Formats: sequence, C-alpha cells, structure tokens
Amino acid sequence: MISQNILIVDDDTVFRASLKVFLENQNYKVCEAGSVKEAIKHDLMTFNAIVSDGKTNTGIIKLARGIPVIVTSSRASLRSAVEVMKRGAADYLPKPYNLDELKKILEALITRPRTDRVQMLGECGSIRSLSDQLDKVAPTDTNVLIEGESGTGKELVARKIHQLSNRTDRQMISLNCAAIPDSLIESELFGHKKGAFSGATADRVGLVEAADGTTLFLDEVGELPLSAQARLLRVLQEGEVRGVGSIATQKVSVRLVSSTHRNLQALVNEGGFRDDLYYRLNVVKLSLPPLRERGGDIAILAEHFLATNAERHGKPRLKFSDAASKCIHCYSWPGNIRELENAVQRAVILCDGKTIGADLLAIEPAQKRKFPSYDTDKQNVSLKDYFVSFVLENQDQMTETELSQKLGISRKALWQKRQKLGIPREKSRSR
Repeated sequence: MISQNILIVDDDTVFRASLKVFLENQNYKVCEAGSVKEAIKHDLMTFNAIVSDGKTNTGIIKLARGIPVIVTSSRASLRSAVEVMKRGAADYLPKPYNLDELKKILEALITRPRTDRVQMLGECGSIRSLSDQLDKVAPTDTNVLIEGESGTGKELVARKIHQLSNRTDRQMISLNCAAIPDSLIESELFGHKKGAFSGATADRVGLVEAADGTTLFLDEVGELPLSAQARLLRVLQEGEVRGVGSIATQKVSVRLVSSTHRNLQALVNEGGFRDDLYYRLNVVKLSLPPLRERGGDIAILAEHFLATNAERHGKPRLKFSDAASKCIHCYSWPGNIRELENAVQRAVILCDGKTIGADLLAIEPAQKRKFPSYDTDKQNVSLKDYFVSFVLENQDQMTETELSQKLGISRKALWQKRQKLGIPREKSRSR
C-alpha cells in the first residue's frame, strides 16, 4: 500500500498528537502544524488531505487549492457547518468525533481522483464547442490561456488538457499565483540558491524546473508581479530557467497552461501585465461561460453532484424536492460550479431524510436569474415541469433551434427529451 500524506493543523497539541498516532496506525504519513503560519512551511501540494480545526480552517481552505480539507470544531452548529462548507471545506466533523468516521471520510476523499472531482458535463453549445477545442488543442504543446469567472471550472479544463496531452505520464504541476506573497513567488516558480536571500538556507528547485517534461498550470496568472513576469517570459522564449541567486541556467521543456478571472488585455493596457508575455500565453484562448448562462446544464450538474455525494456519504437514494429543484433553477449561482457543488454537498451531509429541501441548500433567494418567458414564481415546479411548460408555451413562436438555445441544450437533446416526455410538434414548425 502506498503511504498517503495527511497534514493536521490544530493548536491543541494533545489532540494533534493523539490523532497523529491514530492516522499513522492506519498507514498514513502524517505532518503536524499548530497554525496556518506553521502549515505553510510545508509544501501543501504534497498532501492528499488536510485535517484543520475551526480556528485555522479559513486560511487553510484558501491556501490548499484542490486539496480536500476536513474541518473539525468543538463549537459545532448547523450554522458553522454551513459556513465552512460554503468556504470550500470537503467535510465537517464536530468535536469530539468518532475516529472511524474520520477514517471513512479520508478514505473516500483520497481514493477519489482529483481530476474527476467535477466532470465535464453539459449539453449547452458553449460546452460542446469547448470540448471540440480541447480535442484539437490538448495533444499539442501549445500554450493555452483559460478565461472565466471564479468557480467556472478553469482548473478542471487545465487538467483535461493535461490528460489528453502527450505529457500525461507525469503529474501536472500547479500553482495558484494569488496564494503566494509577491516576495516568495519568484523563489516558488524558479527556485533559489542557498544564501540568495534571508531565509534561503538550502538550494531549492522551482516549480518550472519540476515541470520539465510535463504541464505547468498557473492559476490566476494575472496576479504575477512584473518581476516574475519577466522571468517567466524568458522561460517561454528561451526554454531555460535560472533560479534566484544563481548564474547557471537549466534547459526545460514545459507546456504552460494558465488561467485568469481577470481581463488580461485590460491589465496590459493599464501597465499591470506585460504585453509580450500576454501574447506568449494567449496562443489559444478558451473562454468558460458562467453557470447562469448554461441553461439546462445546471440541472445536469446538480443531479451529478447529488449522486456522487450521496454515494460518498452512504445516502444513495436522495432526491431534490420540487421546491429545491426550483430554487436551483432560479438562483443565479454567482460562485458558479464551485458554489453549486458545495451547496449540494452541504445539503447531502445535513440531510436526515430521503429528500433534500430548499432550506438545506442555504441559497440567498435574492440572487435570482431570469428565464426566457416561463413564470418561475409558480409554486412547486419541478425541472421536468419547467421543461414541459416552457416548450409548450413557446414552441408556436420559436423554431427548434431557438428553443434549444434558450434552454441551453442541443437540438438533439431537445428531440430526445420530447420523445421521452411525449411532447409532439408539428413538422412545419420543427425547422
């Protein structure tokens, strides 16, 4: 059995020590930290999961991008559980908790591949177009820039590019540029020599060199300081890297995929981003739509997250109530796919019965999105009822192409749903 790495972040030294003993007896390799400041001394990307107490969870969740964080707290309440799940925690356990329960959660989190955390699901035109582009771009070594709002799945797309590339035999190297202080970013990316600056007590290999032969994913690349941008440009132009304080260069072959939620062209115009680097990054641009513009994909993703999380937590027969389905459909999802996944996961964990009600989703009702024409204020409307009503009310005024676009699905999917639900249409109107 391959040892899995676990980080415990807790200011209670006695609890930390006892938990370490338990996890080590389960064949885990365990590191400890008493605070966020101590935790960041470790390379967080080397851990398979993090167990954090309620005092440190906010900082850890923010830094541990992509690493599942289990939050534990002695001040357990429904409200606190909802809050930490909203912030992105993978799970929540009130203290004192059963160690076997923690073991079960860790096993579920670790055995689930990170790249499959969110699948590329959806039938809307923009997602189908994106899939076509991925098939063409991924097998090349072309640099790719992924744009989109926070939570739209930019990291997922980056991982898909890597999976479909010729470099998939090695793990993709990732860095969230926004999570590293400006003073440390160059050392993190390019490495350093011993004595290069205060605190540089040993030579360190940077992520660029570590990514030699594989894919380097720079999340939120727009946050890079200008000095680091200049060094990165040299890597892309010359295919070589030089560490901080070093006079020697190292040849590297790196496929760069970057992402941003910002308008890089606007940053260039403002002088906050180098134009020559921008053109190097922007060989192929992939734009991800916000969830609110993906129509029927919202229901598809919600059902997917419900199924996967219900299975993971031993509740395989859960379903959404009609009110919850309506709530999911009416909400604007400003946090996009990430918010939807967290909302469903939170609801599954907190659900005591077989049906997830709207209250468990903990969605602010003020965040509404507008539908094409159907009255979404009607009570107790299911996703199926919404589809049927919308089609019947609009098919005399719209073509099949217009209907499918408004619903955010393909013409083929619309036809299939018609067949399944028994919604006929005169051939004269099916153009």
